[in-house]
Amino acid sequence: MQDLITTKLMAAFAPESLHVEDESHLHEGHAGHRPGGESHYRVYIVSEAFRGKTRLECHRMINAALANELKSRVHALAIHAQAPGES
Repeated sequence: MQDLITTKLMAAFAPESLHVEDESHLHEGHAGHRPGGESHYRVYIVSEAFRGKTRLECHRMINAALANELKSRVHALAIHAQAPGES
């Protein structure tokens, strides 16, 4: 799942940098956790596609790119998105 998320985000946003972390192990015993993990992720992405966009717009863009995964296997996605040079 981590590789699929990475591939989809690379294709959709041609990011300058991208890091996808599987944090499923941190959510054992919580809602949405499944044996074997692959349910909770954190994404750090820097892309020109986010220039001039609000945080909400960036999150919506990423959620749209990962719509199938969010409907099926991914329970939670923490997003840190920005344009190059933003902090």
